[in-house]
Amino acid sequence: MRLDGIRQALDPDEAINIQFTSGTTGAPKGATLTHANIVNNARFTVAAMGFTETDKLCIPVPLYHCFGMVLGSLGCVTCGAAMVFPDETFAAETTLQAVQDENCSALYGVPTMFVALLEQQEVGNYQVSSLRTGMMAGAPCPIEIMKRVVEDLHMSEVTIGYGMTETSPISFQTHVDDPIEKKVAPSDAFIRMSK
Repeated sequence: MRLDGIRQALDPDEAINIQFTSGTTGAPKGATLTHANIVNNARFTVAAMGFTETDKLCIPVPLYHCFGMVLGSLGCVTCGAAMVFPDETFAAETTLQAVQDENCSALYGVPTMFVALLEQQEVGNYQVSSLRTGMMAGAPCPIEIMKRVVEDLHMSEVTIGYGMTETSPISFQTHVDDPIEKKVAPSDAFIRMSK
C-alpha cells in the first residue's frame, strides 16, 4: 500500500540524482539528472551491447559516478543482468579474479584501468574467455590498447562511450561490430553515428 502511494507521487521528469563533476569545463558543478535521464541512458547503453538476463557485468568503476551507478548497476537492472563488484576500489588483480570466478561476459573501465588489467593478465594469466563485451569510456583509447583488449581479454564486442555527466552520461556509443579503427577515432565514430 505504501509503495503504491510513493509510486503515484513520482514524476519521471523530477530530479533524482545530482552528480558533482568538473567535467569538460574544469569548473565544479552539480549535474542534476532526472529519473527518465538515467533510466533511459542505462537501458539504451546496455541494449547497444546486447545485454540480457544471461549476462554478468564486472563493475570495477566507482558507484558514486555515472559510469558505475547508471551504466553499471542501473543498466543491469533494466535487463536483468547480474552485477559483479570485484572490490571496494579498483584493483586489477581482484577485477580479473572476479571475471574468472563469476564467468563475467562484460567489463567496464577507463583506458588506464584496462592498461592495468592487461599488465596483470600477463602476470596472472586469468581465464577471461567468458568476456565478450563491455565499455571503455572517460578518455581516448590508443589503438594498441584497444587491440590488446580485444585479443588478450577476449572483448571482441567492446564499445566506446562518449558523453559527459550532464548527459546521464552517454551521448554517443560505438557499435559492437564497428572495426577497431572506428572505435578509437572519435571523429569517425561521431560521423558514422550521426548518419
